[in-house]
Amino acid sequence: MDPQTFRFLLITDTHYFAEKLGCRGEAYDEFMAYEQKCFAETQAINEAAFRWLNGTDLADTVLIAGDLSFNGEAESHREFIELLRSLKAAGKRVFVITAGHDCNEHPFAYDETGRLAPEGTPRDTLFDLYYDFGFSDAIAVDREHLSYVAQLAPGIRLLALNNDGNFASRHTYPARQIEWILRQTAKAREEGETMIAMTHYPMLPGSPVFSLLGGEVVMKNADYLTTLLADEGVHLCLTGHMHNQSIKVKTTEKGNRFIDVCTGSLIGWPASMRLITLTDREWVDVETLPVPDFAWDLGGLTKDEYFARQFDRMLNTYMTAMRDDPARFLGKLGLKNAPDALQKTVAKVGSYLNSASVGKVCRLFAVKCPASVKDKPFRQLAVELVRNIFTGDSPYNYGTPEYEAIMGVLRRFSPLFSVLDRKNGTAGTENAMLPMLERTIGHYGVSDYNARFRLH
Repeated sequence: MDPQTFRFLLITDTHYFAEKLGCRGEAYDEFMAYEQKCFAETQAINEAAFRWLNGTDLADTVLIAGDLSFNGEAESHREFIELLRSLKAAGKRVFVITAGHDCNEHPFAYDETGRLAPEGTPRDTLFDLYYDFGFSDAIAVDREHLSYVAQLAPGIRLLALNNDGNFASRHTYPARQIEWILRQTAKAREEGETMIAMTHYPMLPGSPVFSLLGGEVVMKNADYLTTLLADEGVHLCLTGHMHNQSIKVKTTEKGNRFIDVCTGSLIGWPASMRLITLTDREWVDVETLPVPDFAWDLGGLTKDEYFARQFDRMLNTYMTAMRDDPARFLGKLGLKNAPDALQKTVAKVGSYLNSASVGKVCRLFAVKCPASVKDKPFRQLAVELVRNIFTGDSPYNYGTPEYEAIMGVLRRFSPLFSVLDRKNGTAGTENAMLPMLERTIGHYGVSDYNARFRLH
């Protein structure tokens, strides 16, 4: 018997911004110094991507996992919906979810006069705005939570989940939504259907270090939710939000697998798309595709270099602010009105890190530094390390000079890490601090880009 295959294309975090609203001027440049993703370029990037999606014969179904607009501008939604309509006109089936950046009643834009306040988008208008791109084809709808179930193909259903309601339940699923989810998963099992999920916020940390951060970087109650879904028969989940590239796998105590495929933003490093193939409702193949070339002056750079430059600019701005503007640096981290003592400490540490070489930092901790990296500016290594975390397949594995230098320094903190591990109950596990950090700077599992899994 020939295998039955179903393919679909996946993009996320399109962050479309209507260029005519304003993305220029001194205030814009200052904002962009701290910004990870592109802003003025998003219209050109989206238009190029949708032209490619319209014309490709790789798949006739397109899924988009949230943050459709840059920050909820009404005009951005209107223009983005026209792009979605172009997909349908090209014969594609389109299924989207909205997320936090799509329901903002106070968005912003910039021109030479400073910051502007374009028309925003209340959350209660999103259902009607995007009705034709998921809800209209749904076999079940949870309007309160802007979620739905759709039949993607014979035997395959999509559980499309939104959780950007009131602030008490953001980044998790409230009890009523979980009840609705359980009704849908039970119905899918009873009817012999395979169900996959799409939600905006990652369900498994895209990088081990993300597990320490919580909040925005991974779903609240993630361990409970992933176990619930996997044991209910939902083994594949498509996510975005963090603008990182990752494929992570968990197995529950009952032996059920949960796979989180998180895809980078369409409009910022590491810009990418996915082609996903389900074979016999048993095998999943994930292939990463590049964002197509777009109409913009890249200053002689490739598009990857252009995206990476913006990402690195943000990181370098933070490094400089540690030294020169610690109050603003701490404010960007959510620590506004930080005490003077903390600001002075940050400035002192920032001054050292901005001027030190990797070798100098190693000497400070009495660590032998490989000759090939001893003269490398520590600031450069720090930028590379953070960028690698978001890029996926982090390259500083065991035996590389960067690994030896970074892990040598981190091991000096073993006594502190041991205390934290005992406090957190992670001593002797792979989630202990040192093993977790080792798996952060290097990659030892399945590729974050292209992989094959058994679904069950």
